[in-house]
Parts: sequence; C-alpha cells; structure tokens
Amino acid sequence: MTQRVNYMQQSPEFFKRLIALSGAEKDSAIEKSILDLVHLRASQMNGCGFCVDMHSKEAKIHGERELRLYHLPIWRESTLFSPRERAALEWTEVLTKLPEHGVSDEIYNQVREHLSDKELSDLTFSITAINAWNRISIGFKSVPGSADEAYGLTKAGLS
Repeated sequence: MTQRVNYMQQSPEFFKRLIALSGAEKDSAIEKSILDLVHLRASQMNGCGFCVDMHSKEAKIHGERELRLYHLPIWRESTLFSPRERAALEWTEVLTKLPEHGVSDEIYNQVREHLSDKELSDLTFSITAINAWNRISIGFKSVPGSADEAYGLTKAGLS
C-alpha cells in the first residue's frame, strides 16, 4: 500500500492545528491509560490500520497489558475494565458511530455516573480528534508502521 497524498505537506496549517488539538491531551482531565484505550477503540471501529497499529504500540509503551488490548473489541463482556474505563469506551463508541437520533439520555446518564463535566468535555474533544485522524489516515491510505521511527514506536517491540 502506498500513501495517496502527503497531507502534512499539502495542508500544513490544518495539520499543525490538529496536532495542537491532540497535543492538548497532555493537560486532559482523563488519564493517559484511558486515552490510549479510547484512541485504539475508535480506530478499531473505523477500520484505520495506521491508527490501530500506532495506538497499540503507544499503549504498550505506556504500560498497558497485552490481554486488555486483546479484550478491547469485547470490552462489554470482559472483566478487565473498570467502570470508569467502560464509561469512556461507551462514550467513544456512541460518538464514533453516532446513532440516527443522537445520543440517548440513558447512555449520557450512564457515562455521567463516572465522569465529571470537565472529564466528559475533555474526553469528547479527544474522541473528536482521533476520529479526525482516522478519517485522514483512511482517506489517504497512511501505511501502518510507516511512522514508527519518527514517533518513537519501535520501543514497543512490536514489529
């Protein structure tokens, strides 16, 4: 597979702004371990090979257990995720595949049991950013693993 367009060169201002949005996660009210799960789950749902590859490696580098990564597609049936992680994953899924009639009060209220207004807001921006990255990477056929050295992902030991 070959990348179709070098979007970083073609649209540098948009690229910089999306990088800045993603970079704001360092100040997020949501812990990095949950953001790793959210990034990976949204990427799985969207079928973004580049992002699944990247976020699997990032999660491993950040200390995530492999079994939890394997269980992520079945998180509802798994006993490996906390109520807070489940709330974040529920919100990720509903915002990644928006229902025809919007997000139900039932789902919103379930998620709100585990996340404050600030946390929910920060999480929503993170979900928005990863979905944008997924769409860019899918549209332009970003090659999985092609940025490993640039992003320091070779440290994951997954090749």
